[in-house]
Amino acid sequence: MTKQKHKAGFVNILGAPNVGKSTLMNAVIGENLSIITSKVQTTRHRIMGFLNGEDFQVVFSDTPGIIKDPSYKLHEAMMGFVDSAMEDADIFLYVSEVGSRNLNDDIIERMKKSSAKIIIVLNKIDLSNQEDVEKKIIFWQELLPEAKVIPVSALHKFNIEALLQAILDVLPESPEYYPKDELTDKTMRFFISELVREQILLQYKKEIPYSTEIVVEEYKETPHRIDIRAYIYVIRETQKMIIIGKGGQAIKRLGTEARKQIEEFTGKHIFLDLTVKVSKDWRENEKQLKKFGYSNM
Repeated sequence: MTKQKHKAGFVNILGAPNVGKSTLMNAVIGENLSIITSKVQTTRHRIMGFLNGEDFQVVFSDTPGIIKDPSYKLHEAMMGFVDSAMEDADIFLYVSEVGSRNLNDDIIERMKKSSAKIIIVLNKIDLSNQEDVEKKIIFWQELLPEAKVIPVSALHKFNIEALLQAILDVLPESPEYYPKDELTDKTMRFFISELVREQILLQYKKEIPYSTEIVVEEYKETPHRIDIRAYIYVIRETQKMIIIGKGGQAIKRLGTEARKQIEEFTGKHIFLDLTVKVSKDWRENEKQLKKFGYSNM
């Protein structure tokens, strides 16, 4: 009997903000690697997640939502992650919604010129009717005749198996790129900082979440407990006061909810110490951005 050849490749997820890219990657992999909120620009980094089988390895990349006119160097760095995902893809998953008219012509043209395969993922079909879904499928088939169009609901995990099969059908033959027992390229410190930031996105309003960055300064792990000390950076003193809240109640609530999520993620008891610091205009400071992990600056 002929042994089946091994497949592996980079499947990079692109799309406008809030179309469900992170929800899609989490659904396909079966692990919550990317934080998810209803706010735009939730994803700031390129986050890789590995789906392994006996004869395949799919290296997914969740990327920031495409920003046409970046306002800060932070946004430029985020779009740098998108650019890197455009360069090394074996397969593009371009995520769109039925009712969306938000197309990035530059990204579409770059995908057309690439040798990578293209799969259009029509997400959130549970929010639309069949007629509109069919019209959108025809739209994409006319725009990108070589692409495969697959309607899904990432939130409800509908048609995810069909999407995965479509990926495996065109995944190139290759040995694995990463050890099969690994799930991601990111460190535990990264995920802890993201889980704290997720709670800030959920608990605070207006500009606060977009002015905030988290850095894990200390991480000590024992068999049953992890001690974490993290800094929350904001750009103004008034934002620091809002994060802390009257009598420290806001940051206490933040710490409690973040600790719960980190404990669920790690399976260990967590001691979490949060400190708020002001770093004026860190979103425009290249040195600070590099420190915060935006290494493409």
